Amino acid sequence: MLSNGTLTPSTLSVKDLLWQIHWEKDKCTLCGRCTAVCPVHAIELGVHRKRSVRLPALAEIGPGSGGSNVYEVYHGIRQKTDPAYACVGCATCSLVCPNDCIAPYRSDEVDKLRFHINRGGQARSRGGRRNVPEFAGGSVLDRIKFIRISMLTDPALDAGRHEFELRTLLGRVLPPEENLRLYREQGWIPPVREIYPLIIGGMSFGALSPNMWEGLQMGIAYLNEEIGMPVRMCTGEGGCPPRLLRSRFLKYVILQIASGYFGWDEIVHALPHMKEDPCAVEIKYGQGAKPGDGGLLMWYKVNKLIAAIRGVPPGVSLPSPPTHQTKYSIEEAVAKMIQSMYMAWGFRVPVYPKISGTSTALAVLNNLTRNQYAGGLAIDGEDGGTGAAYNISMDHMGHPIASNIRDCYLNLVKLGRQNEIPLFAGGGVGKNGKLAANAAALIMLGASGVQCGKYIMQAAAGCVGSESDRCNVCNVGLCPKGITSQDPRLYRRIDPEKVAERVVDVFLSFDMELKKIVAPLGRSTSLPIGMSDALAINDADAAQRLQIQYVV
Repeated sequence: MLSNGTLTPSTLSVKDLLWQIHWEKDKCTLCGRCTAVCPVHAIELGVHRKRSVRLPALAEIGPGSGGSNVYEVYHGIRQKTDPAYACVGCATCSLVCPNDCIAPYRSDEVDKLRFHINRGGQARSRGGRRNVPEFAGGSVLDRIKFIRISMLTDPALDAGRHEFELRTLLGRVLPPEENLRLYREQGWIPPVREIYPLIIGGMSFGALSPNMWEGLQMGIAYLNEEIGMPVRMCTGEGGCPPRLLRSRFLKYVILQIASGYFGWDEIVHALPHMKEDPCAVEIKYGQGAKPGDGGLLMWYKVNKLIAAIRGVPPGVSLPSPPTHQTKYSIEEAVAKMIQSMYMAWGFRVPVYPKISGTSTALAVLNNLTRNQYAGGLAIDGEDGGTGAAYNISMDHMGHPIASNIRDCYLNLVKLGRQNEIPLFAGGGVGKNGKLAANAAALIMLGASGVQCGKYIMQAAAGCVGSESDRCNVCNVGLCPKGITSQDPRLYRRIDPEKVAERVVDVFLSFDMELKKIVAPLGRSTSLPIGMSDALAINDADAAQRLQIQYVV
């Protein structure tokens, strides 16, 4: 910016910005809608002075009859160049403009904004997913093919003409003799839930707006009670609305509790008043998009309700708390947390940990195999995340989910326990819109089910964030669609009932696509978990790493 006519180090021009706003003066009626809805205040109405040269008429031409300057003052739209108000390309201005006279366009050269976004000594926090571009062939999951197909067209295996249900199990599935021994000795067997293999992953109440959360819950309730599809949603860490804890819809929810007990107080107080048990309890030890870093709910989003639920003062930033001081290792943490959560619900609810995708995942898994209370393991790969990670974590840390889930499944096979501990995979599932194909590939690599979050936000609420760094202001509560904002002026743009309708649409379409993949394999009555002989890829290194067939 110019200050007293002086250029400063942070001075930028519109050309230097990643997104540039094009405005057509002749079509604009100055209604002000674009400036009113811009979430980052990148544009403003300004007063402009325009100079034009007035030429004399032919009859007036003569000696000394040169042109004259004419100055005109008019009102118009102006884009700010201050990095703090840089356009994020969400195109909300275009959506509300009645005359189609304004739109953001991506810069045609390398933007300079990347060198100015860490002002004040703070690294930039962002939403969306990692910035590292995919290679030409796409992601590994997207390139996997399903090659074991029935040689005869069989109407009984056609998903469009044959009704069948795909379900998976959540909870420790012990052999019958082991269950009998436990029942005789302890009067108890591990609880198991039959659920749908696609779970809405942990997105906390606070990270998502109240209307978005309500819409998701309404959609899940409809899928369960009207369609009979046992879909589950994980709450994310930090607690959930008190009225949900005391409602009958709690049975459709997986309560996530972090290793630092963040938001645990509200759940403890609600325990005596719960009408239903939750579907399961997920203990979060890590997140794939920011392994070892944890989430960060910035102060912009911590209103009075969020602060009350989490037991903190309003208006303070809330990083994920460190592991509670009573635990000193991952092995001790898992054992203590699982047993304490089982006891809280009278050993009626499955409990399992969620960890980041990492080369040490096998150590955690081997520890779980020796714990009869462990109800599964959720692994979050590197491509997940919807708004709380630093760029450095998003771009350079994490483990791909495909190879991690494959290693864990093959390890269970060696131990003869592949049917006992369910594995749930997450992180970039449906990243490029191929949700059912990605899910089927992970299931055949060994997962019992998959978790997804960002895809649901994009499909159910119209999130406009992208890997090309478009929008991605989830973390600061300025979401133009109101999906991740706690500002009533923004989240009122979301109609919860419309979100619920889209959630139902997403699951019904996913169900049909998954059946179209599974049915020709001859597995119309059960999920093809670990059925890797049906997979192939056109990358020799990936085929060798995943132990699947190589095809060209």
